[in-house]
Amino acid sequence: MTQETILSIFLGIGLAASTGFRVFLPLFTLSLAAYFGVWELNENWAWIGSLAAVLTLGVATLVEIFAYFIPWVDNALDTIAIPLAAIAGTAVMVSTIADLDPVVTWSLAIIAGGGTATAIKGANAAGRLTSTATTGGVANPVVSTVETGTAMVVSTASIFAPMVAAFLVVVILAFIFSIYRKLRPRKNKS
Repeated sequence: MTQETILSIFLGIGLAASTGFRVFLPLFTLSLAAYFGVWELNENWAWIGSLAAVLTLGVATLVEIFAYFIPWVDNALDTIAIPLAAIAGTAVMVSTIADLDPVVTWSLAIIAGGGTATAIKGANAAGRLTSTATTGGVANPVVSTVETGTAMVVSTASIFAPMVAAFLVVVILAFIFSIYRKLRPRKNKS
């Protein structure tokens, strides 16, 4: 495996994880990077770097970000965003992987891309639901700000420092797993 292939996998994982926070923001980031020649996409996915894609994904990103600041609407968005994050995570991973056999590419995309995005989106949705239940939605804009900021940081790191982004994904997943372990019911040993 070449260094370019490894970096493309790290890029894909970072962007896929970001789709777990915001579905369109990582796609928009990738679109901008391709449009300005910062990152070269697979030839089948070159359309993501077109001006039409940049504009469309930019508008979708803004709508998604602002919609998440509306309590109760954010919970409804999470309902549809979980499967969309899996699809977007898979797609972004496929579009960035370079020089691998299609079977390996799609396997990585589905497992690492879609799986990472779904795990993060599921945890975020549960966190937002908890925020809604405990604060009546008052704290949800804070949750949304943290999610959007995290998506921006990880997406930007994915483009400019893919290895750093992969490290951030590991940290995020470890954090989510530690919270899950603390919250899950314990079995009584008799």
